[in-house]
Amino acid sequence: MTLQEFFMENPEVALAFSGGVDSSYLLYEAKKHCKRVRAYTARTAFVPAFELEEAEKLAKELGVPMTFLDLDLLGVPGAAANGPDRCYHCKTAVFTAIKEKASEDGFPLVIDGTNASDDASDRPGMKALQELGVRSPLRECGITKAQVRKASREAGLTNWDKPAYACLATRIPTGTPITKDALERVERGEKALFDMGYADFRLRLMGSCARLQFNSAQLERAFAERESIVTALDGLFEGVTLDLKPRISSPEA
Repeated sequence: MTLQEFFMENPEVALAFSGGVDSSYLLYEAKKHCKRVRAYTARTAFVPAFELEEAEKLAKELGVPMTFLDLDLLGVPGAAANGPDRCYHCKTAVFTAIKEKASEDGFPLVIDGTNASDDASDRPGMKALQELGVRSPLRECGITKAQVRKASREAGLTNWDKPAYACLATRIPTGTPITKDALERVERGEKALFDMGYADFRLRLMGSCARLQFNSAQLERAFAERESIVTALDGLFEGVTLDLKPRISSPEA
């Protein structure tokens, strides 16, 4: 099945839209082939402001209407407890809200941007999607991450090479309860590093300290600029450590 064939069979869709490469390309294809499409984005403490801003900008560029849903994920016990199944509880809450709003708006189907490269056995959130009847056209059509990036570039989408970005909750060790303060400190810390020109890195909370992980292309620079980095993060963490092992990019961490 091709995406065009999928959308011919499902001409009215509500897309759970993160503004990442996968959901952006899917929104682009849906706009081309669907009778009606709308993007739905959850606004939560787990998502940094810049991600929401980029998602809104992309939806406008593609000319697709967009709805923000304000959700309190810290009020979801299974999410705030941050156990091994945190993602399942988060996805259940987010997609339940999207399904309810999409149904009110007259959409019979909710879709998401999971692609064929994503390992279902490694993603507890996929269980929630299956239980709620959310479909993943990219995955169903066998379209991989590499193919999404190539097609996005050919389509002229501005974020075709955007690094994968997992939610802020992934920066907090599993088993450590998630708090608003912790999420805000991570968001502020990562913004400071983005403002210094770094990309595709992670700032992990380790108690009251921050552990920084950079890919091999940026690690040497980060070491050389360690004093500037510590200054940029001053006041947010009691200590800052640099992981000397290069980070390998992963969409889920």
